[in-house]
Amino acid sequence: MRLPKPQSKARASDGLPQTASGVRTRSILGVPVAITDYEQTIDVMEELVASRLRGYICAAPVHAVIVAQDDPEMLGALRGATLVVPDGMPLVWAANLLGEDLRDRVYGPELMSRYSHRCAERGHRVWLYGGRDQGSLAQLALSMRHRHPGIRIVGGYSPPFQALTPEEQDDLTEQINDAKPDVLWVGIGVPKQEKWMARMRERLEVPVMCGVGAAFDFHAGRVPMAPRWMQQRGLEWLYRAAQEPRRLLPRYLNTNPRFVLSFARQYVAERSRA
Repeated sequence: MRLPKPQSKARASDGLPQTASGVRTRSILGVPVAITDYEQTIDVMEELVASRLRGYICAAPVHAVIVAQDDPEMLGALRGATLVVPDGMPLVWAANLLGEDLRDRVYGPELMSRYSHRCAERGHRVWLYGGRDQGSLAQLALSMRHRHPGIRIVGGYSPPFQALTPEEQDDLTEQINDAKPDVLWVGIGVPKQEKWMARMRERLEVPVMCGVGAAFDFHAGRVPMAPRWMQQRGLEWLYRAAQEPRRLLPRYLNTNPRFVLSFARQYVAERSRA
């Protein structure tokens, strides 16, 4: 497959691609969801590493799309991403109802696993930002080294729940840039990770940042992933809500029905114009 080039002629001088050319998008509730797969997403990531243009990728579930309906900063972060890949099956189904032909989602944890294998093969330098605490982050790094022998993890930090001070943010920026990573995985949850990547893209000399949410907990072995059959049927939310009902059940009971109703309005509107 030919590598798609970042679409950045107007901004090439500052090294900041806006979107990836060669990858079609479909607007779902105002969010440009990439009509893509794992292979093409990894091609885009590889091209960013090769060109040293700085971009970021959002693995977006339904929750991210719904948050963007009320949060202009979140919507701007998603619209400014190099790619917004469909992390959840409902986004795949929605795109296909609009006439697309997506066969599967681009699931954040699986993307992280596949690209970590590529990083180990090609010697890419990896930085980790996220995790529940430093112990969990250390377990993640250990797990990644076990699953992807030879992977070069050159740093990591698990931020506190409260926002970093400007001085702490400056220190973190210097630490990351000094390590010269090619790839920075971000696992601090929606919408913090998307906003953080959008804010930090100009400051961090990292070709690829990728927000993957709960992937840090999954790969560290702290939280089990839903069975494959539940993932394929769009029931992962039910599995995760059963694990953390107090935190996740209210979120899903709000976002899932709201997504269905909002998308139904978009679908009817587009059908009426056809």
